[in-house]
Amino acid sequence: MKVILHDLDQTYADMIRAHADEVITADGKYAPCQGCFGCWTKHPAECFMKDKLQQVCRVIGAADEMVIITKNLYGSYSTAVKNVLDRAIGTSTPFSNYRGGQMHHTLRYGKRDLWKIIVYGEITDGEKETFRYVAERNRINEGYERIEIVFLEDLSRLEATL
Repeated sequence: MKVILHDLDQTYADMIRAHADEVITADGKYAPCQGCFGCWTKHPAECFMKDKLQQVCRVIGAADEMVIITKNLYGSYSTAVKNVLDRAIGTSTPFSNYRGGQMHHTLRYGKRDLWKIIVYGEITDGEKETFRYVAERNRINEGYERIEIVFLEDLSRLEATL
């Protein structure tokens, strides 16, 4: 299943829906993670907050291909996208194991195929380097086999990269 998480406005909604099985819109109309870890222990992969991200762990956990479209924010995800990713901590468990010679949380849903990041907006070479590092660490933590990062100065080529 292909899941697209994005921070774009409504003008891109139809295009994104045409390329995804599930769409998560990072529009800020949800609460930020409270850090209670209930999605790890009390009610696995389900947030106690009853908003549109309550089941986000299960949606992201089912993704074989995860595509994140985000505006560059100093070499990382936009705050709206980062809030969604924070709320998705329940895709793993509180237990740890070794992956790639390093300790990581045990995956609740197993390994998956592609972690793809499409970054738009102005970005310096240093910010690109930071973004590559952050995205690679996220790929490992989320259990994806491959990573692809695309940098777009504007969104005119977005559909070709999906």
